[in-house]
Amino acid sequence: MNVDPQKLDRFMGQVVGELGAAMNAALVLLGDKLGLYKAMAGAGPLRPAELAQKTGTDERYVREWLSAQAAGGFVTYDGESGTFTLPDEQAFALAVEDSPAYLPGAFHIISAIIKDESKILDAFRTGEGVGWDEHDAALFEGTEKFFRPNYAANLVSSWIPALDGVEEALKRGARVADVGCGHGASTMLMAKAYPKSTFVGFDYHGPSVGYARRAANRAGIENASFEVATAKDFHGEAYDFVAFFDCLHDMGDPIGAARHVRSMLKPDGTWMICEPFAGDRLEENLNPVGRVFYCASTMICTPASRAQEIGMCLGAQAGEERIRQVVSEGGFTRFRRATETPFNLIYEARP
Repeated sequence: MNVDPQKLDRFMGQVVGELGAAMNAALVLLGDKLGLYKAMAGAGPLRPAELAQKTGTDERYVREWLSAQAAGGFVTYDGESGTFTLPDEQAFALAVEDSPAYLPGAFHIISAIIKDESKILDAFRTGEGVGWDEHDAALFEGTEKFFRPNYAANLVSSWIPALDGVEEALKRGARVADVGCGHGASTMLMAKAYPKSTFVGFDYHGPSVGYARRAANRAGIENASFEVATAKDFHGEAYDFVAFFDCLHDMGDPIGAARHVRSMLKPDGTWMICEPFAGDRLEENLNPVGRVFYCASTMICTPASRAQEIGMCLGAQAGEERIRQVVSEGGFTRFRRATETPFNLIYEARP
């Protein structure tokens, strides 16, 4: 090897940052689960003992946690007063659950994939899959907590209005299937926004369906129900609108799923496909957002697809052209990118 010392130094500096970020993931979970961020939000400067008292925690542990948060720029520290402050911007991302920037859910996902590392290690060696249902339960909670703020910020306000005629149909009253609904966040957001329509959330993971049913009951949502079914066997009368949120790329047979959607749609129905933002070429995705999605795809999405029939393994960075091919092979004749955000591409497919 011909090692350039300056390049090595730069890389080692980069890795030090990576180590701090990786270790801080556990501290973010502590801050979320213990209510430390929420207690600091809007409270101004606090001493460790004050935060410990507010949260019923131990002062010495809290002081060490705050020091780490200050070193990472999550909170600020005033040396003269010995106090720590959670700035409003950080509070918006770490303590406000209905904020579009709410982030702790992502760290619950990270927790799950670290716990499941041994399963993925075996999958690398055998080529076998690891099903969504085989992951640690933190994945299911984290997925709902991470994706819900994004859906709340965009689904009703911009994604559905970008589809031809769908918003009007939902306001009048339509039949809707939300496939791969998980804990039901997307289903319930739509059901609240369009009370004249009827929504059915489908997911193959029974515990998630049970969670969604309980959540809808607690929220008093009467126009949404939840059933256990896969994307290739969800059922009911023909639907006006079918939605897939961040799940098509996880499926073993996305073309088969597309064919089933086509068979379940009314002739003038619409299929909305929400997928992670991605370019069609690898080099287009070599950026911080693409990195997050490729990491998640390595640990969650690709193993999930490989665990199912066919195992097409689109991956979380499939890109528009691959999704277009899947939809076309599934029998749809019209496909377009309806809208986008920095994190999602929203496609519209019609028979």
